[in-house]
Amino acid sequence: QVQLVESGGGLVQAGGSLRLSCAASGRTFSNYAMGWFRQAPGKEREFVAMINWSGGSTYYADSVKGRFTISRDNAKNTVTVYLQMNSLKPEDTALYYCAAKSGNYRSIRTADYDYWGQGTQVTVSS
Repeated sequence: QVQLVESGGGLVQAGGSLRLSCAASGRTFSNYAMGWFRQAPGKEREFVAMINWSGGSTYYADSVKGRFTISRDNAKNTVTVYLQMNSLKPEDTALYYCAAKSGNYRSIRTADYDYWGQGTQVTVSS
């Protein structure tokens, strides 16, 4: 059974930090690229960051570059992906989703991702 379970969301003041985690199991996710997306109320889901299977290559949306850092831990049975979010802004408020993609190419398109978590809410107050 494939599972992607996000955690670490919450309420934080502007300028603060949060660290999101995503535990992925049920597939050999060490062979998958992993990404974070977010969706604010009334808006489309948008790309935030992605990391290749080995962790050696990362890519960020311009809106989070320099503030967010994606990383991963490829343990034997469960891959954990992290999103360190610093200098948070009210416009970062959204439901944050973890996703997994077969194939080691870069993609910001939701349609290219095969598996999704349920999301974790991040709220940044001004």
